[in-house]
Amino acid sequence: MQRTLCCSFLCLLLGVFTVSAQPSELPSTQINLQNLSDFKPTGGNWKIVGDAFYDLNKAGKASTKAGTGVLVNDLSGKSKDHLLTTMEHGDLELALDFMMEKGSNSGVYLQGRYEVQLFDSWGANVPKSSDCGAIYERWDESRPQGRQGYEGHPPTQNVSKAPGLWQHLSIVFRAPRFNAAGQKTANARFMKVVLNGVTVQENIEVMGPTRSAAFQDEKPTGPLMIQGDHGAVAIRNIRYKSYGVEPVTLTNMKLSAYEGKFASVSEFNTLTPKREMNIDVLAHSAPGSRDKFGGKIVGTLHIPRTGQYLLNLNLGWIPAETNPANPNGAGELMIDNKPVMSISGKNGGTASTMVTLQAGDHPAVLAYYKNFGLWYARSNDILLAVEGPGVQYTLLNPIIRAEDPVGEISLVTKGEPIMQRGFVNHHGTKHTHTISVGEPGQVNYSVDLRKGEFLQIWRGDFLETTPMWYGRGETQLSVPLGSVIELPGKPSLTVLADKNAAWPDSNATYNNLGYDVDKNGRPVFKYTLGGAQVRESFAAEEEGHKLSHTFTITPAATGSSAGEIWCRVAEGSDITQLPNGLYAINDKQYFIELPGKEKPVIRDTAQKTRELLLPVKASANGGTVTYSLIW
Repeated sequence: MQRTLCCSFLCLLLGVFTVSAQPSELPSTQINLQNLSDFKPTGGNWKIVGDAFYDLNKAGKASTKAGTGVLVNDLSGKSKDHLLTTMEHGDLELALDFMMEKGSNSGVYLQGRYEVQLFDSWGANVPKSSDCGAIYERWDESRPQGRQGYEGHPPTQNVSKAPGLWQHLSIVFRAPRFNAAGQKTANARFMKVVLNGVTVQENIEVMGPTRSAAFQDEKPTGPLMIQGDHGAVAIRNIRYKSYGVEPVTLTNMKLSAYEGKFASVSEFNTLTPKREMNIDVLAHSAPGSRDKFGGKIVGTLHIPRTGQYLLNLNLGWIPAETNPANPNGAGELMIDNKPVMSISGKNGGTASTMVTLQAGDHPAVLAYYKNFGLWYARSNDILLAVEGPGVQYTLLNPIIRAEDPVGEISLVTKGEPIMQRGFVNHHGTKHTHTISVGEPGQVNYSVDLRKGEFLQIWRGDFLETTPMWYGRGETQLSVPLGSVIELPGKPSLTVLADKNAAWPDSNATYNNLGYDVDKNGRPVFKYTLGGAQVRESFAAEEEGHKLSHTFTITPAATGSSAGEIWCRVAEGSDITQLPNGLYAINDKQYFIELPGKEKPVIRDTAQKTRELLLPVKASANGGTVTYSLIW
């Protein structure tokens, strides 16, 4: 859920109350990777380093750099111990980055008992319960041969990256529940597992500890464990939020409803409400006008423990883009008879604040009004969310609305490439003249035909087209179903006066000529760049492990604009040549492979990024540039 902030806060609070631009969520706790102090004593296989290198093509070629921040499992010695945190948790949100060695196997065990699998699953077409992102199987030796493993849950799709690249894993875990006598009343549950930005598990119940767990019993809490006896793995940026079982609640709600146009919620203090009613959900649910009303909701806010709480408020009828001179509503939240935050309506309908609250019950009053309706902001719902110490981000008393029960409309790549024209969202901007191509091997990409820009690549399933094809197609977007890497989106080719000239954001001389379809069903894009003729093509290679990108250029006639045509292969925060000859882009987000002994130009930009360029060595008969993306 996207949560935006409003800077129009009421600056009247004293003491513990502060109102300012706040993050939409509280920060996570970071596990210290400067040393092993946050972990229980373990074997010598676990080390803290500055960086790790795993060869894409061959296991056993690992190397590390001195430093801190990266945890590695080095199995070159005799020790093969697991690693357990000193922290013990119940309900948990966990996030980390990991890197696999070729063919390696590891796992993350919640409470030391329930495993999410880490595995080199690069290129696996049909993922199993042993693949990366799986909830690993349970094990019973007494079961028949070949059936000892059971209740494993494969990931919904394989979005694993290549060995040697950083990957991201996030988990929302609900611990098992027990009564006062210690009897289990509810099983552990993985509410969500997200691998490289794609949800691969959701609402998965685990009946008991999975195979190779550190503990075979079940308890309310336990340590986080990383498996250390199977294979090399590197891990960094381990962050978590740990939660108790007692929630924040809003009860005993009563709505006083007013009608008319208002300039301030303080007007309600001198008015008699048109009606009063008990309510269960946060919405202006009183009968009467839907466009000219005011309301005051009083209730009891229960806080389970003392600490600082983040509150987010959204009045659904006030859009983000509104006329500041004529806002269509406003609101104010008070706790313990003190103002906590306000929405003026001049800068949208959202606000956020941090407030210190004591454990116990607090009177809460939410006052608001709406002066006119907008066709694009019809909702009269109110969203109030809270997060605090041991309390997960919680939406209080939301109204539940049934969505239109339309199924997903999607495109699936089978034995040959598939193409789809449509709109694409890239870095928050809608590109309207795009084509997306799905290749066999679950390798996919999008290109902007109007600008000649290479927009994105992704691994996994191809496209969801529901926003394009259902009903009137409200957004017209085609949405990648796999794990997306958004590229910078500048022209791939341009004419530079010399190798030090800045790369342009667009090409004034670019002219799209459409595309042909080759004998394999792949598009070949055609355009001119000044007087030069260009044919650009992509192809999945090595069973989807690589995506080759090729340009064939027929140069302009003599006497055309001065300069040389260059190809911008990559841009990122950093570009590093690895011992195996590949180039790691943007903190090992993906690899670039250059053919033969091609030597690129790697340079810094004014935006403090780095670029990898190749010159187009065009003869009278033309020139060719090719490279491969690996991820």
